[in-house]
Amino acid sequence: MTKEEYLDRYRHSLSHIMAKAVIEIYGKEVQYAIGPQIADGCYYDFLLPKTVTEDDFKLIEDKMKEIIRRREEWTRKELSRDEALSLFHDQKFKTELIRDLPEDEVISVYYTGNDFVDLCRGPHVENSQELMNAAFQIKSVSGAYWRGDEKRDQLQRIYLYAFPDQKQLKEHLKLVKEAMERDHKKLGPQLDLFMFTETSQGMPYWLPRGWKIFNLLLSYWRDIHDIHGYQEISAPVINNKKLWLISGHWAHYVDNMFIIPGKDGDDVWSVEADDTMAAKPMNCPNAMMVFKRKVRSYRDLPLRFSETDLVHRKERTGQLNGLFRVQMFRQDDDHTFVTENQIEEEIDDILSIADLLYSTFGLTYRAELSTRPEDFMGDISLWNDAENALRRIMDKKYGSGNYEINEGDGAFYGPKIDLLIKDALGREWQCGTIQLDFQLPRNFDLKYTAADGSEKTPVVLHRALYGSFERFIGILIEHFKGAFPFWLSPCQVGIVPIRTEHNEYAKKISNKLTAYHIRSEADYSDNNMKEKIKRFKNMKDPYVLILGDKEAEENTVSINIRGSNKQINNIPIDKFVEMCMRMNQEHSLELLDS
Repeated sequence: MTKEEYLDRYRHSLSHIMAKAVIEIYGKEVQYAIGPQIADGCYYDFLLPKTVTEDDFKLIEDKMKEIIRRREEWTRKELSRDEALSLFHDQKFKTELIRDLPEDEVISVYYTGNDFVDLCRGPHVENSQELMNAAFQIKSVSGAYWRGDEKRDQLQRIYLYAFPDQKQLKEHLKLVKEAMERDHKKLGPQLDLFMFTETSQGMPYWLPRGWKIFNLLLSYWRDIHDIHGYQEISAPVINNKKLWLISGHWAHYVDNMFIIPGKDGDDVWSVEADDTMAAKPMNCPNAMMVFKRKVRSYRDLPLRFSETDLVHRKERTGQLNGLFRVQMFRQDDDHTFVTENQIEEEIDDILSIADLLYSTFGLTYRAELSTRPEDFMGDISLWNDAENALRRIMDKKYGSGNYEINEGDGAFYGPKIDLLIKDALGREWQCGTIQLDFQLPRNFDLKYTAADGSEKTPVVLHRALYGSFERFIGILIEHFKGAFPFWLSPCQVGIVPIRTEHNEYAKKISNKLTAYHIRSEADYSDNNMKEKIKRFKNMKDPYVLILGDKEAEENTVSINIRGSNKQINNIPIDKFVEMCMRMNQEHSLELLDS
């Protein structure tokens, strides 16, 4: 048994122990649904006679420990469909699951002792004694709709951390504590970066500091892509549904689109009307239309159209998660039109951009290959050609067998390479993607003139590296814990005049910094100096300048450095400006080396 298999069995068994504990505490009227193992433990969904709160966590944990100490046998039994329905006749969720099983499905249950049974494929431990050294702790309780359907029962989902020993649990809890301190949903509003409102769920408001970061990232992205020969375009956010019918999004993605019904012949609003519009969920068709606007030659290729317009994707409210899962975002899209013999070289170049982009933020990444999904569009032979091309590229760059393959996880129009970045806590995030598409160019009847004068259809590379700016910024907030590197800090220098009579000198310093493109903010209020310094420190500004009589007289500054309790006094302002400019320039020079 592998380590992963052992952990799965161990955690899944603990989910059964938790279900048994909850039933023993809250009574036979408890309806229990499902309880799978997950990455750091397990959870179980219940319909309960009361709301579980943190005050109940220890009660449940103690009951679990008591059950484990009973050293009960675990028994697997196979049942007929009728036997299973009879056994769970008073459990509506189990009954529904049984009825939905295929006719030829083997139905098995697991008994823990004689008084608890669960519908389960297993495997599990043979005796609760195997869990005697179990290290677990209830993480949280949250709401979860049965089968993810907001029209069905809302259940209480109890999460459990579960590890083989106390040391591993303690280490994980330490990591969780650090992750909570880095939570972008907490840090973002604290640092005045973004906010959400009830009137725009999943659609962030960017505040001045956050918008500054957004534009710094966009400017850096543009600088890189200018060097690599990309051309940026912009297109309408709302398009007639005819466009989405051609692209295939209407057939494959309409449930995630924001639709604006048109009026039919009877003057009735209807999505069937010819003038029905939709907010774009993806930028792909825009690039197709720009390519199609004039005759293209093989000499024009590769032709790279990048785009950072707004896109909208309709999500269920329960799936929204700060900047990580939103309904409105900007994606660093590109659609590159190539000939078939240019595919490998172009993807190599894209991966070189990814190397530079991610390393700039201290992020490493790995690549995965995702293949044809069940709801694919187009000719299977074209899919096979596309998948084989990506396999050759991955084999060449990473070595055969040195990357994961996600069968059936490609886009509906083509297979893809996904780039997963790793942050300061070792967590992985899927941000970048490179999708190889033989389908959409045919849907839009795109052509270019080949060297022999014949007409051919280009291949399209869909690619994004940040992914969505919103999600990438959320990741960076947590990666840097809100303390961004100097070049990316929305305010690089906080300015604190000790008393109001020092405001004039502070304005002089602020103007000088601005003249050299160094971002600063001065606090001209009559607040106490320590309060001003604390405010800038809380905003995690890299430097805070303290200005008093001596500094004004000698044209110097005293510097408080982020992360240090020390203050460096009497630094000539020109020397400080030179230092700041050098740090900004060092970041810019990275582009010249790329």
